[in-house]
Amino acid sequence: MKYRLLDEVDGVEALRRIPEAQLPELARELRHFMVRSVAKTGGHLSSSLGAVELALAIHYVFNTPYDRLIWDVGHQAYAHKILTGRRAGMAKLRQIDGISGFPKRNESPFDAFGTAHSSTSISAALGMAVASHLAGEKDRWAIAVIGDGALTGGMAIEALNDAGVWKKGVKLLVILNDNDCSISPPAGALSKHLAKIVSTQAFNSAREMSKRMMKPIPKLWEVAKLAERQTIGFVSPQSALFSVFDINYYGPVDGHDVRSLVEVLKNLKKLDRPLVLHVATMKGKGYAPAEADPTLYHGVGPFDPAVGIVKSGAPSKPTYTQVFGRWVCAMAARDKRLYAITPAMREGSGLVEFERRFADRYRDVAIAEQHAVTYAAGLACGGMKPVVAIYSTFLQRAIDQVIHDVALQNLPVTFAIDRGGIVGADGATHQGVFDLVELRSVPNLTVMTPSNERETRLMLTTAFEMNSPAAVRYPRGRGPGVDPGEDFETIPVGVANVLRRGARVAFLGFGPMTNVLAPVAQNLDGTLIDMRFVKPIDREAVLEAARTHDLLVTAEEGVLMGGAGDAVMEVLSDAGVDAPVMRFGIPDEFIEQGTQGQIYEMLGLTPAAVEAKVRARLEALEEAAAPKA
Repeated sequence: MKYRLLDEVDGVEALRRIPEAQLPELARELRHFMVRSVAKTGGHLSSSLGAVELALAIHYVFNTPYDRLIWDVGHQAYAHKILTGRRAGMAKLRQIDGISGFPKRNESPFDAFGTAHSSTSISAALGMAVASHLAGEKDRWAIAVIGDGALTGGMAIEALNDAGVWKKGVKLLVILNDNDCSISPPAGALSKHLAKIVSTQAFNSAREMSKRMMKPIPKLWEVAKLAERQTIGFVSPQSALFSVFDINYYGPVDGHDVRSLVEVLKNLKKLDRPLVLHVATMKGKGYAPAEADPTLYHGVGPFDPAVGIVKSGAPSKPTYTQVFGRWVCAMAARDKRLYAITPAMREGSGLVEFERRFADRYRDVAIAEQHAVTYAAGLACGGMKPVVAIYSTFLQRAIDQVIHDVALQNLPVTFAIDRGGIVGADGATHQGVFDLVELRSVPNLTVMTPSNERETRLMLTTAFEMNSPAAVRYPRGRGPGVDPGEDFETIPVGVANVLRRGARVAFLGFGPMTNVLAPVAQNLDGTLIDMRFVKPIDREAVLEAARTHDLLVTAEEGVLMGGAGDAVMEVLSDAGVDAPVMRFGIPDEFIEQGTQGQIYEMLGLTPAAVEAKVRARLEALEEAAAPKA
């Protein structure tokens, strides 16, 4: 396809020079380019395909970047990136030294706010709108484009509640991009309410009836079409959903009719108070495979756009997520108290089969991590044994609930924490590197880090059988290929596992870093200990290693500051033991995107890098111990 119009658009000023009548053709070119580009790099496709006309219309009507635009969640912003001068950058999307898959303030002035976690846009946009109001910038808008899934996050509702207090002079436009799907299919009463609005007789039947009545009268039909384009509220001046917040509501409107969107936005721009525009779109729009299966095409690796994603056969090695998915189904069949919860990550957390088999003991609570945790606490109070399947990066949003609602009350909730450690291309916002620090400081909470598939199953069973809060934190992707088994064995709580005995150096591995240390321990004839537990840490194993070795080496796939390595040093300090310790992990900085392998190399977390540093430290210790001449 030749990009006749897209080639002319090297920024928003060029976009605004395009005749309005040509915007639909530009949308088609933009979609075609996006599919071909993401097919090469991988990325979030479905959501961005659904927001093409929306991105075009917003940049066409509003004076961006002076008018601030926020995309929530940011995985719907690829068209926005292409239109704002980053088309060439799409060739290195989500790659090391390339552009981010999400909006980033330091990447472009058009990215008004970083958004990779959901439900933050309305709060940020309201703050910007109020700041502009206080600065006397009477013509400056703040626009939040929020997906219907993100609107289920409690923070979005809190922001709407505050936005309704502000009236004239605060130019806040909230655009609800309603595509009936966040990542997994929609969940909860709010999504059902939105679906009812879009499918109401007022929105569909009445419009079709008016067409049938007026089409035979050409002049009247033209007048009606003109009135429809110029009328902002097609259904009602205020939806019941937003009336409680006292915010003017308009819509729903067709999010793929770019010319109508332009007219609606022009009319809204004349107003002078917080507004909500409800836009109905289709996730995956314009690419048939993504339209048919938007969840499959939500986050994709490279693929052939002419063929689409070809699902391969069952892999020889299961992912950690699959190990969890099989365990949770098996345990639910064994124990009717098990109840599985996920905050909008059914597929990502491995719960598709569980929902099919145990629908009455499964709940997708939508993008509401705080509710997920406290809901689990309530279930535990009622005699159930809840399992919360959640990504490490999203658990951060519910730490208060973990502390006060679960741990403080010592309730038997199991946290299955997926994507612990380096996740790769999604970058700093999604690296699961803070969980060990956050969790190990919480009383009553047991924290486990499996090093392989078998350990994962053993620890999940151990956590579930405990009568207190417990977390099992496992990484993204596949393990080393150890058969997880099908039994329900447990392991002693707080006891490490010595995998190899040697001399001089004791390697203390936490989670998958144990596998990184294994060849180093072999080459240096050192002791290798799979620590298994970050909390309670095996004090005897640590002290024994310190007594019988010249050097302790800890390794974890989490931040070093306050992490598992620090837990080892605390044991030594409390016992009054002065032993040299080397710690490997994540430094005090945010880790940007790249492949997992590239990031391990960059951080010096490969076997070769670890071995070189340990050898250097041993040499330094020998020199320090040598008698002075």
